[in-house]
Amino acid sequence: MKLPRRKFLHLAAGAAVLPAISQLARADTYPSRPVRIIVGFPAGGGTDLLARLIAQWLSERLGQPFIVENRSGAASNVAAETVVKAPPDGYMLLMVTYVNAINATLYDNLNFNFIRDIAPIAGIMRVPNVMVVNPSVPARTVSEFIGYAKANPGKINMATTGSGSGPDIYGALFKKMAGVDLVAVAYRGDAPAIADLLGGQMQLYFGTLAGSIEQIRAGKLLALAVTTATRSEALPDIPTVGEFVPGYEASSWFGIGAPKNTSGEIIDRLNKEINASLADPKMKARFADLGATVLPGSPADFGKLIAEDTEKWGKVIRAAKIKPE
Repeated sequence: MKLPRRKFLHLAAGAAVLPAISQLARADTYPSRPVRIIVGFPAGGGTDLLARLIAQWLSERLGQPFIVENRSGAASNVAAETVVKAPPDGYMLLMVTYVNAINATLYDNLNFNFIRDIAPIAGIMRVPNVMVVNPSVPARTVSEFIGYAKANPGKINMATTGSGSGPDIYGALFKKMAGVDLVAVAYRGDAPAIADLLGGQMQLYFGTLAGSIEQIRAGKLLALAVTTATRSEALPDIPTVGEFVPGYEASSWFGIGAPKNTSGEIIDRLNKEINASLADPKMKARFADLGATVLPGSPADFGKLIAEDTEKWGKVIRAAKIKPE
């Protein structure tokens, strides 16, 4: 059947509009079934707790269950690859962390490119680590510690939670920028590292705020500085490392991402709701309990943070020749 030219053009134009209408319709009805948030760490940890806070908020706001699913393994790479391979329909999201930025360089055999294959949705929060020492160390400021370390090269033990972990990378950046020689000693987590720091076997640790703060408040560990660019509300009297080593900044940050090609409408809707959580007084109080500052902003803002930290930690990892365990 041959159609008149005018009718053909009219039908063709209508067909071209259908995909756009369909996409908008999907966004308007999203979510119409449960959504999974994949977390690359075991249940019960800080990342898992944060994911569950956001999941509960989104469930209440969007009227569908947001279910946290823990897929630990390979320093969160298993979770990232799971989401990379998922359909880009908004029903499988990733709890994105600073570890993903580190892993991009640390592992040279990944089956994905994190920046290319994960679409940023929204940042959630930023948490400082703390430069803590055993009180027997003869230093009460970062400057004094640098002087002590330079007088004792290769004699000061710095605890980490494994090669390529946050404490290891943050310590490596400090060593490079301060020009000191420290011996990195790996532990299987915060608790054993802090135990040996308390016992005097370790002298220094760039530990998590959550793991260190009670020992700091009890006077059993001495906090010299926080690693973020600004002081922490949880430890307002403690300076930043950057006040003594200009330009130093290291922080643990968290957000949400989706598979690439997820529709902009779905990403924008999730971004709007997550930003609403960051402005909610009750949610802000929960984040403050974690020693965190919130990271409101657009998907592009979160993508910029991921890209900048990937480049930054890539340089540190290559310079220090850090390899995964």
